[in-house]
Amino acid sequence: MICGQIGSYTCPSAEAIVRSTVEKAISANPGIAAGLIRMHFHDCFVRGCDGSVLLASIPGNPIAERDNFVNNPSLRGFEVIEEAKTLLEAACPQTVSCADILAFAARDCALKVGGINYEVPSGRRDGLVSIGDEVPQNLPGPTLSADELVTNFARKGLSVDEMVTLSGAHSIGVSHCSSFSKRLYSFSDTSTQDPSMDPSYAATLKTKCPAPPATTDPTVPLEPSTPIRLDNKYYEGLINHRGLLTSESIHSEIITSTFSLISTSSSRPCNTMITFERLLSVTTLFAFRAMLQLHTPALHQPEHKI
Repeated sequence: MICGQIGSYTCPSAEAIVRSTVEKAISANPGIAAGLIRMHFHDCFVRGCDGSVLLASIPGNPIAERDNFVNNPSLRGFEVIEEAKTLLEAACPQTVSCADILAFAARDCALKVGGINYEVPSGRRDGLVSIGDEVPQNLPGPTLSADELVTNFARKGLSVDEMVTLSGAHSIGVSHCSSFSKRLYSFSDTSTQDPSMDPSYAATLKTKCPAPPATTDPTVPLEPSTPIRLDNKYYEGLINHRGLLTSESIHSEIITSTFSLISTSSSRPCNTMITFERLLSVTTLFAFRAMLQLHTPALHQPEHKI
């Protein structure tokens, strides 16, 4: 698949083609929605929304982002982007960037599994550089403390409120037990189990995740009540100390201040959508930042393959 096209373009059918491809993929496998939204975040948080997460490693060179241990084998949905790109090449040859396809696809996933639609500016340029070591240097890890998370997001110019908003993508998808099992079996020298986790929830997780030394690494939903629906149940779980990852055991004062929107809007019919409209506005913020590259002539580069 060839990427690296011009940033500004005209292809009237581009978004319709991507949306149709995404809807077909989610109908066949609802879990692919979480995979594509996560892929877009992993792309944007490293070098901006430039599609660099799609680049394949070249033998003899350092591994690319997609092959770093953070992304491989957990990132899913590459085949959906490739199918959309193939269809777009037939409709508008050498026109639509892979970065735009991924941004459209993430938006279309939110529409399909959450009923949320939003505008996505087009015109991103595909990046030509993809360095695997930059992934753990930039992406927030599942075991970061609240203070470390705040620092990580602040480096990207994002506030605590925006950080928690973006975490709402964990309303869908799954996590391997190895990403959080320390909270169940070896939390600290003084407490085997993380005391901030709801005991009944921890007991349920222990029935699904074996104690160390584990010979298997099962997956469990990040949000068990509506695991394939993008809604605000994830936040309700956090308020009730039912967050799965260490990074979700956020200080109580952060929870209280940031989640006040949910408690004050719980009686309104649209309360499920409010938080995610804000989440997706942050995703669009990344997109606008990436589009600034359009005004830098030095960034007009030749094509590359993924």
